[in-house]
Amino acid sequence: MIRQSYSKSFHILPHLTMAVDSSYPTSFILPDLLSHCNYPLIYHPDGDEIAKQSVKWLESNCPDLSAKGRHALHGLKAGELTAFCYNNTTPDRLRIAADFLTYLFHLDDISDGMMTRETDGLSDVVMNALWFNDRYMPTNAHGKEQPAEELNPGKLARDFWTRCIADAGPGAQERFKEAFERFFESVNIQARARDAGVVSDFESYIDLRRDNSGCKPCFALIEYTLDIDLPNCVVEHHIFQELNRWANDLVAWSNDIFSYQVEQACGDSLNMVAILIKYHGHTLQSAVDYVGDLCAQTIAGFQHDREQLPSWGSQIDEMVEKYVEGLQNWIVGSLHWSFQTQRYFGTNGAEVKRTRFVPLLPHDV
Repeated sequence: MIRQSYSKSFHILPHLTMAVDSSYPTSFILPDLLSHCNYPLIYHPDGDEIAKQSVKWLESNCPDLSAKGRHALHGLKAGELTAFCYNNTTPDRLRIAADFLTYLFHLDDISDGMMTRETDGLSDVVMNALWFNDRYMPTNAHGKEQPAEELNPGKLARDFWTRCIADAGPGAQERFKEAFERFFESVNIQARARDAGVVSDFESYIDLRRDNSGCKPCFALIEYTLDIDLPNCVVEHHIFQELNRWANDLVAWSNDIFSYQVEQACGDSLNMVAILIKYHGHTLQSAVDYVGDLCAQTIAGFQHDREQLPSWGSQIDEMVEKYVEGLQNWIVGSLHWSFQTQRYFGTNGAEVKRTRFVPLLPHDV
């Protein structure tokens, strides 16, 4: 079991050029993560239709999206992920959750490669829409000046958030905004590291990943989709927080395995597998296996801690049970969706799921 403190230290690495030689691996075998996850996989009956609506929503509000971006959007299937993870909600609430996940992946894509100042600007635009949802209020603070016309990421955030807060509980709203703010803080840390040419050490990366995975605002939406608003006595309880951490770690770390082949082709070293290879002498396969073992431990830890939850009375216990089931849906749903989306394995997801064999993409020149 890994317990880490929140640290932001980095090791500075020399610039490395990947030499092409016959010893460099050309493939790896995925850990059998699905065998460790016995939770039922449930899909919302309106999932397919809602997914189409969310894609159309983003496309219609992003007129400058390139043909490549539109193709990636359709292959992403963020709405289908939503249908797995929020499978017990109304169609209207599912739609809002689907819009957010589609938007979140869009933010992730446009923030990749951004410099620090650019990520600061993106954060300010989006959080402005969440804090001042009824009107655009550009700041004139020195160094943070915003244009008179609201930028597209802010317009999309305002559209989603205005619909969400119409019937979201006040506690869930605050938790969502806080989590989203931490997401942008972590993106900014990532951009600063990229600017400086540094790669985080293993411990620092774990702390950073827990925020930039985007899981925390998605978990806050569990409350919204279930029409509950958890009291502080639950949210602040250490076992409840551990359950969120276990689920977050599983989604983030398994994603590092699934996304590795794409990220290594782009030379992206902000990945747990890549860090294990650089810092800890792992081969590619042993690094993947190591992360797979960590994923198995997170599922075991989640199951153990859910059985240790105290009682807060029948009414609150019912809400807590529903929320924890929502975390469970995220664990199992994200694992299966990773083979359905084209984001990681292209159109070969079903074959990779069956064989667990992943051929590496060639490095971008």
